[in-house]
Amino acid sequence: MGHVGKEVSCDDSVWIHPTALLHGLVQLESQVSVWPNVVMRSEIHHIHIGKRSNIQDFVMVHVGYKTPTIVGDDCSITHHATLHGCEIGDRCLIGINATIMDGAKIGANSIVAGHSIVTENSVFPENSVIAGVPAKQVKTLDNSAANIANARFYVLNAEHYAKGIERLPHEQVLAIMADL
Repeated sequence: MGHVGKEVSCDDSVWIHPTALLHGLVQLESQVSVWPNVVMRSEIHHIHIGKRSNIQDFVMVHVGYKTPTIVGDDCSITHHATLHGCEIGDRCLIGINATIMDGAKIGANSIVAGHSIVTENSVFPENSVIAGVPAKQVKTLDNSAANIANARFYVLNAEHYAKGIERLPHEQVLAIMADL
């Protein structure tokens, strides 16, 4: 059974899976989706998730002792990722099981590869491809188009889930794939 605390703010366009746990001061902008078993906790500071961003299955979002957690618009925070007191720019994708630590800042249009660990106070510019343990910039590439397409897929998917439809029609999948 999930929990959406009294200080969580969102509008009717937000979809939150019933197993998600959201505690403390959390702001979800329009068309955000929060998937199964997500945990968001903000006992101090706040969590802000930008428009059309998706927080996928088993993601942990927490604040740092000195820093809030901020996710920009059109972002995908993929399965099992951990965001802890960090800032993610617009149009970013955080890969499966990646960890972003306190004070870290990921520039817009970036990708953090799966299983990467972005250490405290690391700062990466826009259009970065970031990978490794500890994470380093391995390439410069504007990933905005692919990241927007992925985020829009999750908006569509959440709209269907809200209606009880757990599989997308084949035509819609083909249209989405054409954008990737």
